[in-house]
Amino acid sequence: MSKGTIVSVSGPLVTASGMETANIQDICRVGELGLIGEIIEMRGDIASIQVYEETSMVGPGETVETTGEPLSVELAPGMISQMFDGIQRPLDEFMEITQSNYLERGKTIAPLNREKVWDFKATIEVGTDVVAGDIIGTVQETNVIEHRIMVPYGVSGKVKSVESGSYKVTDPLYVIETEEGDKEFTMMQKWPVRQGRPIQRKLNPEEPLITGQRVVDTLFPVAKGGAAAIPGPFGAGKTVIQHQISKWADVDLVVYVGCGERGNEMTDVINEFPELIDPNTGESIMERTVLIANTSNMPVAAREASIYTGITIAEYFRDMGYSVAVMADSTSRWAEALREMSGRLEEMPGDEGYPAYLGSRLAEYYERAGKTISLGTEGREGSITAIGAVSPPGGDTSEPVTQNTLRVAKVFWGLDSSLAQRRHFPSINWLDSYSLYSDDMNAYVGKQLGVDWGSMVRRSMTLLQEESELQEIVRLVGVESLSERDRLKLISARMIREDFLQQNAFDDVDTYTSREKQYEMLKVILHFEDKAERALELGSYYDEIMQGTEVVRERIGRMKFIHEDDLSVIQNDIYNQVTEEIQTVLEKGGVESDA
Repeated sequence: MSKGTIVSVSGPLVTASGMETANIQDICRVGELGLIGEIIEMRGDIASIQVYEETSMVGPGETVETTGEPLSVELAPGMISQMFDGIQRPLDEFMEITQSNYLERGKTIAPLNREKVWDFKATIEVGTDVVAGDIIGTVQETNVIEHRIMVPYGVSGKVKSVESGSYKVTDPLYVIETEEGDKEFTMMQKWPVRQGRPIQRKLNPEEPLITGQRVVDTLFPVAKGGAAAIPGPFGAGKTVIQHQISKWADVDLVVYVGCGERGNEMTDVINEFPELIDPNTGESIMERTVLIANTSNMPVAAREASIYTGITIAEYFRDMGYSVAVMADSTSRWAEALREMSGRLEEMPGDEGYPAYLGSRLAEYYERAGKTISLGTEGREGSITAIGAVSPPGGDTSEPVTQNTLRVAKVFWGLDSSLAQRRHFPSINWLDSYSLYSDDMNAYVGKQLGVDWGSMVRRSMTLLQEESELQEIVRLVGVESLSERDRLKLISARMIREDFLQQNAFDDVDTYTSREKQYEMLKVILHFEDKAERALELGSYYDEIMQGTEVVRERIGRMKFIHEDDLSVIQNDIYNQVTEEIQTVLEKGGVESDA
């Protein structure tokens, strides 16, 4: 531990002298109030400290004391269903203790409940040789998540004692006989947030993350263990997409980081999530969710720590063998906190005033995602999927945060304000967006469904691209100038846009679409195009086809509202009705079908 004296205070940046024995990343208690801070720069005996609380009324001459530890999170049962701030202070408990709706400065609150008793079930016998990552026992933390107590990193030896029973997180739980002697351990581990948790090795992501959002799952899938970016201007729907993925993604656990966004968005999460039922487990969404709230009215420096806190908690559950999704909303606000601290440190600015190390910091964060083999003798597989929203000013995706994110993220869901203004949600622009996982994920889905899913997706994308080109002609010379075949393409593409890609997040049925339903819906639309195109070849007119298929096209438009239990309506009724109505058109025109 080291003591120093405050020299200057500049917003969240405090400089202190007499700190020659301190280290970078040490946590400090700053001033008479004991504010929490972290050393981010050392020059001789002068330490620059990033303070995670409001620094008003703190002045030169007050003392600074280091703890000798880096910024760390407590990892143990009790994290799920909780809401923490950016440095893992439990906000509900904070409010109860302070009897205030505001963050009181200098208050020290344990991140995890020290009094709650958990039922521990030992899964290993005394005398067993263990290494770091091996599971000692389990705690049923929620109805959905079984918390697996693991041997901490750097520890190996023989289990000397372990017993099932009821324990607090700080109670001695088991003893391991190591080369240095007997060591006693509790349920709780501490881990520095800026250091990735070690693994055996990384694997190639092979399985898609099913989100229930048709535009994502069909056109721009992300792999479990992949990274995706959602850039978009204000009001384009970034937060709603992240909420939707948080609610419906087929992962075991979600860590949602509200980083510098509006407080009412976190309020929506708190109000909605407990009432929603996870289709995979039948339990409340909150049973598998950890919330980290560092909204725009909270101390700016804590934003910088919040996404590291989130990814460290995700890594801990990944090491247990779970698939985890981390939502960061938004990394632009995190980058703004970096820029503010960099400016106060008088560092050389890079593009648009952001620090020169912005790209490497973003890469460090996204590289902590992935599919991995955890430490331990079991070789458990786990994954972290990182999905980050980016809020470029004015929707300009050429700005530094977006560009640096796209260098490391393999999926780009580009939101379009013009689509949002037309009330087309999710407003992901199908012409600008891309996924580098598409080929592998389409092959995986095709194998699961037993169909050529990749060719269906490619055909849909081709139709949408051709529609864009045809719309240019229509704007110049009118739709009547197009051939009948091209006009039919416009109808088919409109069906894909409005009846398939457009999705209502607030409709009980349309909010989530299973992989099987997505396939059936797309199959019907492409079947309509096949039959209508064939009718044109056999001599029918475009207007006859449109008049003769009004009823079935209306039913196609309502497919999205058909319940998952009634897929046979799409598979058989609507699919067959397309064939019948086109057949009727051919017969009325005196054309003999070859079907």
